[in-house]
Amino acid sequence: MSVERFLNGRVIARQPEDGFRAGTDAVMLAAAVPEAANALELGAGSGAASLCLAARLSDMTITGLEIDPGLVRLANDNAAANGMRNRVRFVQADIFDPPAAVRRDYDCVLTNPPFHGKGQVSPQPELARAKMDRGALGGWLAAGLKRTISGGTLTAILRADRLNEALAALPPTGVCVLPLWPKKDAAAKRVLIQVRKGSRAAFCLLPGLIL
Repeated sequence: MSVERFLNGRVIARQPEDGFRAGTDAVMLAAAVPEAANALELGAGSGAASLCLAARLSDMTITGLEIDPGLVRLANDNAAANGMRNRVRFVQADIFDPPAAVRRDYDCVLTNPPFHGKGQVSPQPELARAKMDRGALGGWLAAGLKRTISGGTLTAILRADRLNEALAALPPTGVCVLPLWPKKDAAAKRVLIQVRKGSRAAFCLLPGLIL
């Protein structure tokens, strides 16, 4: 394990040195979620995105779903270490078949889904499961919308070259996209997508951010 610091040390999280590790994607995802009473994270990993969100919005309660039991234990330990155990909890679950206790609608849903395709398979099973979408990217987004309350938001961060697939799986209205450029004059590597469920607003491509 290694100890990582996010938001200038406001959040401290232990992460496996081998396997999937949260970084800038988790921070940007947490920054994009609007203020609300509660949130659900799909595929929480070691909890970095949910903990960054909780640090930013001190009144929000957050539930994170993660299929790997070891990461669930680690994420709950991270929540306790940051003094957030009373409002941030992580549950072992398949996002496509969540337990009854969390099978309800949330004001906000956030996810950093697996978004790597063929030819990018990791030899490590845990890393491959975290990163490989295996054709299920649309399913992840659909699962997120299903758990979002009417008028609430689904926020996701994806590789920019998967944007067309994501838009094909989302409603035609109520969608905003924010490109994230690694540096000036470079193509976007990531995009943030936010959907307001039930909105009839036209698609919006927002001014991007140079990281």
